[in-house]
Amino acid sequence: MMNDFTKKIGIILRLLVVILGLTGCFKPIVYLQNKPNYPVDVFYDNQRPERPFAALQDLEVKGEVPLTQRQSGNQRMLSRGNDMQQKELLLARLTLQAKKLGADALVSVRYTYYTSMTDNGYVMTGVAVKYKKETDVTVN
Repeated sequence: MMNDFTKKIGIILRLLVVILGLTGCFKPIVYLQNKPNYPVDVFYDNQRPERPFAALQDLEVKGEVPLTQRQSGNQRMLSRGNDMQQKELLLARLTLQAKKLGADALVSVRYTYYTSMTDNGYVMTGVAVKYKKETDVTVN
């Protein structure tokens, strides 16, 4: 009788360990749930603000980083590129540049990625713009 009880407890404990192990590895993806808040409005290549604007300056963030062992295992191109969080950091740097210029928005934002046998490279570009003042129109 005690053996059956012990076996049942053992099975239940194993199931709990498996369930906790599976749920313990789960990480919610916060950056997909919460839209980042940048210091200027951001409009990608195919988007435009509804307000009229004037271009201030073309901006660019670029760089290269060496591949990690994980990215180049077995002489294969594994796990190349930037993840979403890294791209958001690049965009944050670009928006800070725009803000320092006095821009209200970034338009025509583009991200380009390239890779070689030893490095990951990226270029993010955009145009810093200032919104034009809307004039008051009176209707008679």
